[in-house]
Amino acid sequence: MAKIHSVLVGKAVRHVARLRGGSGSALPGLVVEKIDKRFVENALKKLPRGVVIISGTNGKTTTTKIVVELLESQGLKVFTNKTGSNFSRGIAAALLADMNARGKLKADIAVLEMDEAHGVRFAEKIRPRYSLLLNVMRDQLDRFGEIDHTARLLQRIAESTTYGVIVNRDDPRLSNEKFLRDIEVDIYSYGVSSELINQFPSDDDMRTLSMEKREKLFERDDTCLKTISGKTATIAYGGKTEKVSLKLGGIYNVLNAVGAIALCRQILGKNMDEKKMLKTLSKITPAFGRGEDILVNGKTCQIILVKNPSGFRLGLKSFKPDGVSTMIAINDNYADGRDMSWLWDVDFDSLKAEGVCEISGSRAYDMALRLQYDEVNFTHVNTNLSRSLKSFLSAEPDKPKRIYCTYTAMLEVRKQLGKIAEVKELG
Repeated sequence: MAKIHSVLVGKAVRHVARLRGGSGSALPGLVVEKIDKRFVENALKKLPRGVVIISGTNGKTTTTKIVVELLESQGLKVFTNKTGSNFSRGIAAALLADMNARGKLKADIAVLEMDEAHGVRFAEKIRPRYSLLLNVMRDQLDRFGEIDHTARLLQRIAESTTYGVIVNRDDPRLSNEKFLRDIEVDIYSYGVSSELINQFPSDDDMRTLSMEKREKLFERDDTCLKTISGKTATIAYGGKTEKVSLKLGGIYNVLNAVGAIALCRQILGKNMDEKKMLKTLSKITPAFGRGEDILVNGKTCQIILVKNPSGFRLGLKSFKPDGVSTMIAINDNYADGRDMSWLWDVDFDSLKAEGVCEISGSRAYDMALRLQYDEVNFTHVNTNLSRSLKSFLSAEPDKPKRIYCTYTAMLEVRKQLGKIAEVKELG
């Protein structure tokens, strides 16, 4: 009875939050967890295929989206935290959205992206069957501290996993013997070929020219990105090589897809319909704000999330600036990380030829100063994101638009664009 009561209260809070214009992604979960501290645990422990955790610095939201769509293509009913709210209260809110009034969750498996720090506590309670660990990069240093601490958080998630752990073998902090030695379940890997390794630098590789493959620790199984040309990728797994055309933009999203395949192979085993999996993969589009295209005034406006040096570098490398009007929006709210010094580890030379049309966000002037040091011209600087976006959209009307933005800036940009264009709802 107490469970049903908490579900009804949570659903009511969610309904009110949405009526007031919010997505209701966290508040209902916070309320229901106050009523029932084991709400999430009790809801997930009955799933026949258990829980999967996807964690790491970059790529959690997109990789989770890919995994969910691949598993659904195989006939599984998947519960996920689709808004990307990866704290426990966000997962509780997502459960409320998918449950009926009696607290019944119709799902075979849960695939959840988890914040590294919150993922530890979650994994120790829920004990996932599988975990996919993507990478370790400098990100929100004010929250996580240095990257060795982040690696330890991911290690604890792996140690709580009960069936299998899939790691990015090209990340030195996930592929060393110290990280792997206390993991008692089977370890699988994914990565890229020697020919591509220079396109996917780890955090350490930003400060050294030495980039080595790290395959020798992984003899059990491996999923590998062999080649990439535009949006066509060649992926090797299980003794075979497959070529697939992708709608996912950005080389980092292609690597996320490789990690997703590695995970799904372990979840599904020999029951996986590979043709159906590859066909589904070819149709998957980026997650919100991760290379997402929105049609505004007849022109494409592309939104690219940037939140650390590696992500920004790969974004600039993946999306050529030729013939595109560019805006950069940098906030320093809690969800972005307060320390913006990481901007100085990003090379902005690729923007020199076209320049930057608009700079905005609470740290707009920090961004402007950074561009000046790389001799990148810019037209306007305005900390008011709403006004800045309007100015950006009206300038250079014949050009497609591209906006690089931190997390909270991305949410605000999507909200403002939603007033004048069709923007997919996060929930």
